[in-house]
Amino acid sequence: MNLESLPEHWDLIIVGGGITGAGILREAVRMNLRVLLVEQKDFAWGTSSRSSKLVHGGLRYLKEGHFLLTRDSVRERERLLKEAPGLVEPLWFLVPVYKGRGPGKWALEVGLSIYDLIAHKRQHRFYPTSEFLKLAPHIDQKGLMGGFRFFDAQVDDARLVLRLINEAVQFGGFALNYTAATKINRNSKDNVIGIKVEDIETHAIKTLSTRAVINATGTWAEILHPSPDPNLHLRPLRGSHLTFPSRILPIDQAISFIHPSDNRAVFVIPWEGVVLVGTTDLDHKEDLSIEPAIAEEEVLYLMEGIKASFPSFDISLKDCLSTFAGIRPVLSKRDLPPSEESREHIIWKDKGLVTITGGKLTTFRKLALDALKAAKPFLPPVQFPDQNDPIFSPVPKTPEKSYGLSLDMWQNLYGRYGESANGLVRMAAPKDRTTIPGTRTLWAELAFVAKHEQVRHLTDLLLRRVRIGLLTPYGGKAYLGRIKKLCGPVLPWDKKRWKQEINMYFDQWKHAHALPTRLIADLLERKPPSILEFRAFITFYFRKLFSKATRIIG
Repeated sequence: MNLESLPEHWDLIIVGGGITGAGILREAVRMNLRVLLVEQKDFAWGTSSRSSKLVHGGLRYLKEGHFLLTRDSVRERERLLKEAPGLVEPLWFLVPVYKGRGPGKWALEVGLSIYDLIAHKRQHRFYPTSEFLKLAPHIDQKGLMGGFRFFDAQVDDARLVLRLINEAVQFGGFALNYTAATKINRNSKDNVIGIKVEDIETHAIKTLSTRAVINATGTWAEILHPSPDPNLHLRPLRGSHLTFPSRILPIDQAISFIHPSDNRAVFVIPWEGVVLVGTTDLDHKEDLSIEPAIAEEEVLYLMEGIKASFPSFDISLKDCLSTFAGIRPVLSKRDLPPSEESREHIIWKDKGLVTITGGKLTTFRKLALDALKAAKPFLPPVQFPDQNDPIFSPVPKTPEKSYGLSLDMWQNLYGRYGESANGLVRMAAPKDRTTIPGTRTLWAELAFVAKHEQVRHLTDLLLRRVRIGLLTPYGGKAYLGRIKKLCGPVLPWDKKRWKQEINMYFDQWKHAHALPTRLIADLLERKPPSILEFRAFITFYFRKLFSKATRIIG
């Protein structure tokens, strides 16, 4: 469906196609509301495809006193693991304990015990040094006193958003990407009566009627709804990551360690066949409409942390597959360091316009229900879903026919696509039921998502519908021929358009997912000069300086 054919009357319109908006859409459909979601870019374009891929309780929030946030996060983690296997998967974390640096053994023991109490099961253990080194043999051993192993979970964040949207649409909801909300319409009493939207590429414009609008635009929230508190505003904080092949960082469990320069917790995480290194946390001062990118200082910071914590690894930036950066919508009223800002969410209400911002990926369902409760006075009479009901549609535990795929692969497909995975595999050619090298993605997924998931650009396909752009060298350049052949029949692009899309994709990839400059790589890869090289450099430098001084005096 496009904007021109869209119905005009709605019970609720959601602005923002990230995890919060997607969660609200799914719950609103379960309430039998006539609901539309619009997103000015692509679904999950912003923070919701650029997170650290964690579904976690946020252990560090305990240290900052945010017990309710940790409680809600752990509960939602347990729910998601149960409801969406293959999409949300268990992840074991290791935390080394060092003498004189980082949190001590007993502080971690208390935090992890609270973690386990919330989850109603013991999921952590302390290992003395010799046993811990069997789990993390490459970790820095200087001052090592042992370490903890505890439980969390991880996710493909973009696919989480897309599964929520796809299932909402399947059961009667509507969602449009590349459609911007340009104006909130109000009556003489200042109550919301509708919204003006525009397709940002065709520039088609339409006015829609509704009595309730939920603003779930994350870092853009104050554009539609300025903060009613003059002392409380959104503070965009950037978190950036490096992606390496697993052969370069051979770990099979996540490892959290303390960065030597600022004592922040940094991690390495195995994910989708690669290893993520992250994350940074600093103010993002660039234009929010421009895709965020990692800065040189962040690259140096993360590399310093890896080299300090894994001194035996031969790690070079030449091995880096990709980078990505996301902007956290954090609300701030105090002048705190970025890492100490609260990740809790907030709601503003204004006569039919409800704004929800802040929060965490893990707690998206709580945010969705809180936003809908705030909008309830403006909605038709509805019955709210039981918060204990499953949010996802059930899927088979095993397929009727394997088609040569393992049970693990079927679980991954069910996690990403729900019951649609059956049709995806059944309609695929046998040669396309194989994985793309270096990933857990089937070739068959490309044509399926290109046909069914509102792909407008090659960037949508390779960076969010599947993650080839992050997981394979040079953004998947070597696979473009086969990608074009697979998706050509279902995408309405002629030869000229394909060329434009490929050029646009690589321009965007170089901007947002390549290293910021090769100068950094050259600098970090250069070996220290020998004594002879150093003497030669000093001699050359002073000869040049003396020659210049002589010319000036003369």
